[in-house]
Amino acid sequence: MAYDWLGPLMFVGALIFLAFGYPVAFALGGVSILFAIIGLIVGVFDINLLMAMPARIFGIMANYTLLAIPYFIFLGSMLEKTGIAERLLETMGILFGRLRGGLALAVVLVGALLAATTGVVAATVVAMGLISLPIMLRYGYNKELATGVIAASGTLGQIIPPSVVLVVLADQLGVPVGDLFIGSVIPGLLIAGVFAVHVLVIAFLRPDVAPPLPAEVRNIGGKALGLRMIQVMIPPLILILLVLGSIFFGIATPTEAGAVGCVGAMILAAFNQQLGWLELKQVCDATLRITTMVIFILFGSTAFSLVFRGLHGDSFMSEVLTNLPGGEIGFLFISMITIFILGFFIDFFEIAFIVIPLFKPVAETLGLDLVWYGVIVGTNLQTSFLTPPFGFALFYLRGVAPPEIKTEDIYRGVIPFILLQLLVLILIVVFPQLVSFLPSLMSSSPTG
Repeated sequence: MAYDWLGPLMFVGALIFLAFGYPVAFALGGVSILFAIIGLIVGVFDINLLMAMPARIFGIMANYTLLAIPYFIFLGSMLEKTGIAERLLETMGILFGRLRGGLALAVVLVGALLAATTGVVAATVVAMGLISLPIMLRYGYNKELATGVIAASGTLGQIIPPSVVLVVLADQLGVPVGDLFIGSVIPGLLIAGVFAVHVLVIAFLRPDVAPPLPAEVRNIGGKALGLRMIQVMIPPLILILLVLGSIFFGIATPTEAGAVGCVGAMILAAFNQQLGWLELKQVCDATLRITTMVIFILFGSTAFSLVFRGLHGDSFMSEVLTNLPGGEIGFLFISMITIFILGFFIDFFEIAFIVIPLFKPVAETLGLDLVWYGVIVGTNLQTSFLTPPFGFALFYLRGVAPPEIKTEDIYRGVIPFILLQLLVLILIVVFPQLVSFLPSLMSSSPTG
């Protein structure tokens, strides 16, 4: 058709508005209105598509899957605001302090634990940056290793379930959230594992960059350390088992498990005498702000997708992507490069709501497993969050780092972890069984 170029131009227009800093929801909605008017003028847009907008919005509001988002945000904020995450990191640091690189190893493990209880990247990076970075610098850790391991471990919340990223991806890809959670377990643990091995190898080869803690710091009496471990480490582990176990074994949906996690986090905070009206107000405020942002982005992206489809942009993109050289490999390469680059500039919510609806039909046409595709998209987004110069995790850490930490220290520090994540991403692409193994076990288990 003569005006097939309007769809791609609409996509470019949205990116331009986002690059100028306009709020995502209004950038998408405004571009949609502008191009709907242009489409009506040139006679290629059907006004009846806009009539479907109210029904689509009510469909979003009634989407039970999306209800998991405020639950997991509340859970993560509660653990951060009440100091549970801080005490967990301190205890793990003491436990591994006698090892070379023990503090860095503790950061990796706590990052994985916080990811498995919160799924909120910003909260994890900021919390670990405030708590562990001054301690690591005080005891002689290399600046690049310290900043790199904190930023990388903080992004584990992108891929280790329960993750807000995975909830949004599941909604946009039209797959069960539980399947995406289960499929991402092995890749998430694999990334955390290669981070831990990297820390131990570096500490072994270069003892000066990651020394053990001084004896006077790590020598807490056995009973005192044991009591501290029981009080600080066991409750979060139980919370993780309650949330993830109930999902994996089909006892609860991710939304129900998120509600259980919120109650559990409040009980932990109350048990530690950290649950006051101020903390509760801060947690509720953070939850309300982030959830409202997500819903309004959804409204804008819904208008965007309707107008984009009315301008035949979906047909244009599908034809281009399905006819790429290399078939599935060509599509995977282009889609992953696109998501990786966009991850420098815009948040994962924006990527999920703008790009994934364009890629999903093509992935279905090519016969790709959408659960597997969702996991590699999540892993890719996690990598882009670390990549200089625009990785979001780098901005979070830069905002809380001490003055002696330079931006180039953070940039150089994350490079080895980016390469490790890309290695795992390649492994997931080459060996899809890393994603499909656990879901196949769950589907083959007897139900009653």
